[in-house]
Amino acid sequence: MPDRSSLAIVLAAGEGTRMRSALPKVMHAVAGLPMIGHVLKTATGAGIERFAVVVGKGADAVRAFAIKTAPSASVVEQVERLGTAHAVLAARAALDQPADDVLVLYGDTPLVTAETLARMRTELAKGASVVVLGFRPEDPTGYGRLIERDGQLVAIREEREANEGERAIGFCNAGLMGFRGDAVLGLLDAIDNSNAKGEYYLTDAVEIANQRGLAVVAIEAEAAEVGGVNTRVELAAVERIWQDRARQQALLSGVTMVAPETVFLSHDTVLARDVTIEPNVFFGPGVRVDEGALIHAFSHLTGAHLEAGAEIGPYARLRPGAQLGPKSKVGNFVEIKNAEIGAGAKISHLTYIGDAQVGAEANVGAGTVTGNYDGYDKALTIIGEGAFIGSNSVLVAPVTIGDGGYVASGSVITTDVAPDALAIARGRQVEKPGWAARFREMKSKTKRVRV
Repeated sequence: MPDRSSLAIVLAAGEGTRMRSALPKVMHAVAGLPMIGHVLKTATGAGIERFAVVVGKGADAVRAFAIKTAPSASVVEQVERLGTAHAVLAARAALDQPADDVLVLYGDTPLVTAETLARMRTELAKGASVVVLGFRPEDPTGYGRLIERDGQLVAIREEREANEGERAIGFCNAGLMGFRGDAVLGLLDAIDNSNAKGEYYLTDAVEIANQRGLAVVAIEAEAAEVGGVNTRVELAAVERIWQDRARQQALLSGVTMVAPETVFLSHDTVLARDVTIEPNVFFGPGVRVDEGALIHAFSHLTGAHLEAGAEIGPYARLRPGAQLGPKSKVGNFVEIKNAEIGAGAKISHLTYIGDAQVGAEANVGAGTVTGNYDGYDKALTIIGEGAFIGSNSVLVAPVTIGDGGYVASGSVITTDVAPDALAIARGRQVEKPGWAARFREMKSKTKRVRV
């Protein structure tokens, strides 16, 4: 809605007590991204322009992450915990700046979609002063009920205050609310704390708006979408839902997964069409896979880019900075870190390539290691186009193997190798005829042979 200005108040003051963690609750990750990061990302996708994040005392990690993720966000501290309306009013400075739409979101509900937030904004654009997001759980026990009459939401009744008929209502409060910008402060300021807990409840805005003759509506979301996280059990449940969504989206976009339930994606994984993924593959943050790439089973990728037709695994490890060129191959038990692998190059098995450039069509044999670290600094290894590195070789960086160069198996290379040259750096083989027989005879006289 480009013609409507917007503000999101993200409540992120929850502690990690029930998570049994020193980490603030909203900083626990789903698909590699803190929960509050999902909320900020989704709200941006719904066209939200400004953010105010309300944090608890000492939540430095939340503050730093929010500013990094949404640089324009203001971060304010709720010094006292006096209820949800009190938390929203902690962001009064942001509310004082004009906005057509104000959404109140929660940092521990990472599954809400941009489409749902857009629907809330649509209701505000159509004339509602307050929009409440509701859902229908299998068991409504413990939730506030949404009481409607003739399409108007007239109240949100907490279960302990509801009568028998109201408890029978299955439509429940999800907590997320939207306000018309020119009405929000007047409604919030009218909320009092005349309740058993002495707190200021955001939900009271519904009845106040009705008393003032304002339009209040409720819209419905799927129960899975609005589930909050308070324990690690709930965090794991949210992770499962997120992964199922992401897998389905990938499959529908043209990705083949042999066993989708065993593939784990990150919040920013990018998979092109005709990518094939075998079972038990894990994607950490920052992975992009281009068309036609093949990822064999039990591979682990983070911060890597596979170009068209590249192939890895099984049991491959791609670490940050791994760049695989078109139709290159990284095989089983190969680890790549901060290295560019040229088009058609092959590193088929049991190899470590770190801080390196491997030219097109080069072949790196089993057991090869780039010695890139001296305990203090990293150094670069360059393997030229069409070069051949024999098995069980160590390339001690900084070192360059020229185009077409050949390194004999078992070599430890410490100086540059010219293009098309053969480098041999190993001890000369010495053979002593009859030595083994004499050795066994000597030992048999002094020591019994163990079987």
